[in-house]
Amino acid sequence: MRTIWARRALVMNSWAEAVRIDLGEDGRIGAVIAGADCPPDAKRVETLLPAPANLHSHAFQRAMAGLSERRGADPQDSFWTWRQLMYRFLDRLMPDDIQAIAAFVQMEMLEAGYATNVEFHYLHHAPDGRPYADLAEMAGRITAAAAQTGIGLTLLPVLYSYGGLDRRALVKGQDRFGNEPDRFARLVEGARAHVATLGADSGLGIAPHSLRAVDAAGLQAAISLAGSAPIHIHLAEQLAEVDEVKAATGRRPVEWLLENAPVDARWCLIHATQMLPAETEALAATGAVAGLCPITESSLGDGIFDGVRWRAAGGAFGIGSDSNIRISLTEELRTLEYSQRLRDRRRAVLADADRSTGRVLFQGAVEGGALAAGRASGAIATGLWADLLALDDLGPDGRGKAEDSLLDTWIFARDDRSVRDVWSAGRHVVQDGRHNQRDAIVTAYARVMERLGHEV
Repeated sequence: MRTIWARRALVMNSWAEAVRIDLGEDGRIGAVIAGADCPPDAKRVETLLPAPANLHSHAFQRAMAGLSERRGADPQDSFWTWRQLMYRFLDRLMPDDIQAIAAFVQMEMLEAGYATNVEFHYLHHAPDGRPYADLAEMAGRITAAAAQTGIGLTLLPVLYSYGGLDRRALVKGQDRFGNEPDRFARLVEGARAHVATLGADSGLGIAPHSLRAVDAAGLQAAISLAGSAPIHIHLAEQLAEVDEVKAATGRRPVEWLLENAPVDARWCLIHATQMLPAETEALAATGAVAGLCPITESSLGDGIFDGVRWRAAGGAFGIGSDSNIRISLTEELRTLEYSQRLRDRRRAVLADADRSTGRVLFQGAVEGGALAAGRASGAIATGLWADLLALDDLGPDGRGKAEDSLLDTWIFARDDRSVRDVWSAGRHVVQDGRHNQRDAIVTAYARVMERLGHEV
């Protein structure tokens, strides 16, 4: 179906009624006409929205869901104890497993309403740390999954060189991530060749993992490889990370990065939950996107991002699913707002004078996600990729609701089951709430889970 007719649509950041959208053969939006009659062969939908990018994902961690909720020997269970469990788990994953898991993750993203997967890809090598014959073998498995699911892909090969700021060697588990800059450059070229097999809407960025895992020279090498493409980095996620960076450099992570890197709108800073007010304002002023993953940040006890101060400083933000233990667009947005309310003991914290909470959350995620993905999307507008999601009528909860109230109802009173159709660069991959390859994808994922078992 190359024409969509929506009873209402969020078009160029304003609501319109009776909207006709023509999709070009190249996957871009060819025309947007408000107040239009519905052509007889058009796909009719109730509410049409631009579909956001999921700006931060580690696909393989989806298979860990439900395996990290028991306390170990250390009564102070934390991000760092969880990380040790994750290292043990990933040692069991083979390339076929990664492809099946990635396809399942991407399918869930699409059914939740995301059109794009920005994959922060650091699982490069075999379990013993040796490279595969194709240095970018695992990147090829992520792109093969995207070919099956039809999701838009921005692949971010990750540079990971050290176990800490003292340049200590990688430990078991981390050795599957490890590369020095020269080999990493070759891996990036291999990954680029894999991504080139996908549609024209997919692309490549670069991700220096964190200030703990790359030194200053490695960071500069990664920036050089990126050129004008997106650059993503984990930043200031945990208090122990802040302390380690400060002890080694004399600067807190945000301070050090701003002094040593050309941070601008190409950059996406993942988590950034441990910032001082002045750091928040200075980072927002660069134009960089804050990559927020509220479900994972809650799961790992990262802390609460200062969304109020960030928005007041004009900062852009987007949403990702990170560990993928639960992939839900509405829950990520809801959790972001509720975390601000719990901290500040207020309501409608992220709303502004002329837009509701749900509108600010959703529109921010769409616009910031497009920027972080380096993708020509982020709105329903002629010439942009046709990344679209259609909602059902929201049942009795939707009766009498209009415009922003519809978004608020979907995000705060309902859930992702209201997503009926999703297009990624014009590919109609979700219809009536179901991905068009769901059965095959679920079967392959189930086989992997049966093999992995229920213990780590």
